[in-house]
Amino acid sequence: MYRRRMGNAGRFYLVSALLVLKLLLLRMLFFDRIAWEWVLADAAPALLLMGILAAAVPRRAKTAAFWTLNVILSLLLFAASVYFNHFGSVPTYLALAELHQVFQIRDSVESTIQPIDYLFFADIAVYGIYRLLRRGKAGMGEMRSGDAPSGLRWVYPAVIMLSIFGGASLSAYSIHASSGITNELAQAESAGFLNYEVVAAIRERQNSELVGTGNIKDTIAKVEELETSYNYAGAPSGTPSAAYYGAMQGKNVIVVQMEAFQNFPLHQSLDGQELTPNLNRLADEGLYFPHVYQQIGPGNTSDAEFMSNTSIYPIGTLAMSTGFGDRKLPGLPRVLESKGYEAYTFHVNKVGFWNRKELYAALGFNGYYDKPYYKNDHFNAFGASDEQLYITGVQKLAELGKKGTPFYAQFVTASSHHPFQIPDAFKRITVPDHLQGTMLGDYLTAINYTDYAIGTLIDGLKQNGLWDSTVLVLYGDHFGLQPQSVPPEQVEGALGIKYDSRVSRFNIPLIIHMPGSERGKTVETTGGQLDIMPTLANLLGISLKSEGVTPFGHDLLNIRHNVLGMRYYLPSGSFFNDDILFVPGKSFQDGEAISLKTLQPVADFARYERDYKYILQWMSLSDEYVKLLPKR
Repeated sequence: MYRRRMGNAGRFYLVSALLVLKLLLLRMLFFDRIAWEWVLADAAPALLLMGILAAAVPRRAKTAAFWTLNVILSLLLFAASVYFNHFGSVPTYLALAELHQVFQIRDSVESTIQPIDYLFFADIAVYGIYRLLRRGKAGMGEMRSGDAPSGLRWVYPAVIMLSIFGGASLSAYSIHASSGITNELAQAESAGFLNYEVVAAIRERQNSELVGTGNIKDTIAKVEELETSYNYAGAPSGTPSAAYYGAMQGKNVIVVQMEAFQNFPLHQSLDGQELTPNLNRLADEGLYFPHVYQQIGPGNTSDAEFMSNTSIYPIGTLAMSTGFGDRKLPGLPRVLESKGYEAYTFHVNKVGFWNRKELYAALGFNGYYDKPYYKNDHFNAFGASDEQLYITGVQKLAELGKKGTPFYAQFVTASSHHPFQIPDAFKRITVPDHLQGTMLGDYLTAINYTDYAIGTLIDGLKQNGLWDSTVLVLYGDHFGLQPQSVPPEQVEGALGIKYDSRVSRFNIPLIIHMPGSERGKTVETTGGQLDIMPTLANLLGISLKSEGVTPFGHDLLNIRHNVLGMRYYLPSGSFFNDDILFVPGKSFQDGEAISLKTLQPVADFARYERDYKYILQWMSLSDEYVKLLPKR
């Protein structure tokens, strides 16, 4: 009795087809469509890899080689899909290399896995079952099928050669054709996922060749020249004529970076329950900036720490803590050290997460307090709650206060981290039934707790005699609501406000509370996380230029116009200015604009092309500058 067994040619055709189908599935998950003119961009590298294995691997090992490649690429595509679900951007190999960080936020990432993601492994599961069943029938004879009759034996070798040379040629063409596209999403769609990784590798190699080359003084001169071409207007920051210059000179500074904190919950209520009473009060008494936007890159929270302390753009391909943790960064902690300050940072997670240990040394912090320093009340995956964060922090700062040492402290909160699961004992509001079990309901509960904990920080500062001598700065590190899980209509229905899946999502709060201030001011100027450092430096009476610091943000208290770039969560070339959020297509002309005031599309955006060209140059100079900074 005989059963038919597939030959090497059949296995080659089968696995090649499976890989192409999986790449098309990924394309659909990324772009919600399959543009058939680009299907060959996906098929070419898969056929190239299969062709190389078919030509190079011995006959007996071909089955194992084909399926091993299938498993590896399936894992890669699964990871890429989950990454896209979580971050909204197509990952490069550099971002995927940071996947070991995922285990620190496993609950957050697991919650973004979609059932369809497991389709990448469906064929592997079927093949595994087939192999088990085949073992059970091991005594039966076999008759090979799938090998061509003698007259057609040239077909399989010809297909292999076509796969290698055709795949290589088509991949090279796709890589070349997409290399000039600035928009990373459009570039990935054009090139195909695997070819896009090659594009990223070429770009990174070109960038790496520039590290340490050139003269940083020449770069600073180019920065200053370009800056004068944009009409920021207003008094020069860091000069006695600037508004608020030196108003908080010599004061202690506490910066609270709030996890996943968007601006829209401020001054809002849910079923009569005020969501952020403490932040509302701080905003009403201090300086409130309602039009500030996130600018982080792949490092997410750690990138926000980097930017708020340096006013330098993240480069957009890897976490700044990973890529530049070995540098001597001209950060605010280092500047304040020359003024007699001591600088410390507080975070309930391990300091090794996102290479923070190196980042803090690079920024010039005197020390850090990480996971072992806090009582673990098992709030979430990170361990301690924000309340415990502040208890430890205030205790350490009070010791400095008793010595008369001015301090700069950074608190990085974690209680409102995705997936926003707050233990019942910590919940402060009741979510209505229609929001129970939804991301929005969980998010608002987490935000409300974060606000409550900030109230405990304020109480602790008052009890320890630090409140009247401390500037308190609070801002969000990045968005919290995932657009695929929370439609704008749900937010609008729950709170009665307009919500846009990009403008509102990237809008974060910035509040600066100054001692003795009871009557606040709302600053309507558009800003970003890069603007925090220059604004705070002005309040402290520090001229960054005199300190040898080149900021790429601006003092929001002393400009009338602003433009700021964003990449990674939006394509390169995206920017916010006084009026719009602009997102390019393959170029400026096929981009789209959204009004920051009305949240409606803006059809006529041609007059903003100058801002587009400016911000591309500005961010390029920031990249050039940070790559020239000296190593420690």
